Amino acid sequence: MARRPAREAAMRLLYQEIFTRDSEGCDLEAFREITADLVLEKKDISYVKDIVRGCMDHQEEIDRIIRVHSKTWKFERIAKVDLSILRLALYEINYRDDIPNSVSANEAVELGKKYGGDQSGSFINGILGAYLRQCTPSGSPSS
Repeated sequence: MARRPAREAAMRLLYQEIFTRDSEGCDLEAFREITADLVLEKKDISYVKDIVRGCMDHQEEIDRIIRVHSKTWKFERIAKVDLSILRLALYEINYRDDIPNSVSANEAVELGKKYGGDQSGSFINGILGAYLRQCTPSGSPSS
């Protein structure tokens, strides 16, 4: 199942959340405006909701992972688009068993190339790669 448009929608909503701090998410009208150029199927909406809600619910843990693996870059200086993409990917990696880790990482890099700066793809790949190298073969974070 191709989820790229749904991932883009989720990333855009996560990006918006950084600036609005709206813990309830956006309303239906705002969602339509943010995703107007994307073709989303009905099943994609539940995926987008799960990603956005999950990222918000687990933001502290996800941000801790980003902080640990962005050793040479202060968390506060990470581009907000890159931060949104990293949160999405790390939520998928840690909480969505139906998505292979490699798919989550590859999709995040592609989103970084499309929406981020010149170095976003490499930056995202570096953080996710470092994190995944710490994971056990089953894909669970190691203790």
